[in-house]
Amino acid sequence: MVAFFAIINSIYSQEIKSQKFGKGIFNIVGQDSSWTMKVGLRMQLLGTSVWEDGESAQTSFLVRRSRLKFDGFAFSPKLKYKIELGLSNRDMSGTSSFTSNSPRYIMDAVVKWNFAKNIELWAGQTKLPGNRERVISSGDLQLVDRSLVNSRFNIDRDIGLQLRHHFNLTNTFIVRDIFALSQGEGRNVTTGNLGGYQYTARLELLPFGEFSSKGDYAGGDLKRENAPKLAIGATYDFNNNAVRTRSNMGSYMATTEGFYETDISTVFIDAMFKYKGISFMAEYANRDAEDPLAKNADGSLTGDAVQIGNGLNLQGGYLFKSNWELSARYTNISLDEIVTGKNPENQYTFGVSKYIAGHKLKLQSDISYLDVAGGNNEIMCRLQFDIHF
Repeated sequence: MVAFFAIINSIYSQEIKSQKFGKGIFNIVGQDSSWTMKVGLRMQLLGTSVWEDGESAQTSFLVRRSRLKFDGFAFSPKLKYKIELGLSNRDMSGTSSFTSNSPRYIMDAVVKWNFAKNIELWAGQTKLPGNRERVISSGDLQLVDRSLVNSRFNIDRDIGLQLRHHFNLTNTFIVRDIFALSQGEGRNVTTGNLGGYQYTARLELLPFGEFSSKGDYAGGDLKRENAPKLAIGATYDFNNNAVRTRSNMGSYMATTEGFYETDISTVFIDAMFKYKGISFMAEYANRDAEDPLAKNADGSLTGDAVQIGNGLNLQGGYLFKSNWELSARYTNISLDEIVTGKNPENQYTFGVSKYIAGHKLKLQSDISYLDVAGGNNEIMCRLQFDIHF
């Protein structure tokens, strides 16, 4: 009972402010303004129908994503934090002995210390500075979901340190550089570092200055940029003695003696352009490995292989003044057929979106045609409702 009244007293000693729609459910401010916490919630409801050659439609409905987010600062505005929890089954999936057989609730748990004017140190679990499409929030996408390039090549989240810096070459030309040192096993792993460590470096160039409302990391030109804006980025990721088939993702390459280890390198080159409702994003990905075929100590193959190869994604759209957007995407996946046994894939996607309150309240639909060389082709239709509080 004493603890209950202590909690009630703590709540009333803070200043709780309601927020504008899409800016969080509420914001708690410490009585002495020494800390803040904004609480947000979002969800995506998705319906999908898929037709493969010679087969009837397979239809599914699910809560694609459901997230609870907390962010603010502690003690000083220079020390920020972010916690994001995944509540849907898809968010929590991936339970294994490597996560102590527990659901993977935690998406982000990171602190960000701005210890110098243009330099921040991040510590904890969060997205690595990989391909642009992955770093864009799943709630800010131009189409219903990310491309096949992202699903095959992205390096997602990991736990470790990131050093982020930016400077101006001219009044408008901005340069950002990021370096990350991470465990190299992916998110929510409790078994520690089985292989080596992962090193990620990213460089970004913004020759025409910053985008409105950080639009270089949001799909579509919802702000209708009055002047052309361009961002070009390049990432190099090196996972030393990696034990998973996709760097820090994919399946573990188990052997009769433990785990197979090999150095895996991943390269991303991407760009984002926006001007008066027109948007265009391009990404190229390449993954290679020192020895991609997993082997036991006696040299026999285990059957696992690093997913090496190339990917290309091109997408763009136009936002009408009525806040309807038409968009299109072309994706090519060319994995090494000898190593992976997988044939080239080409996917063509056309989408339409209605932004009721920007990305915070929207309805999106798209149709995709997947052409697999020597395999079954596929048509996929999707409809998704997205709401953010």
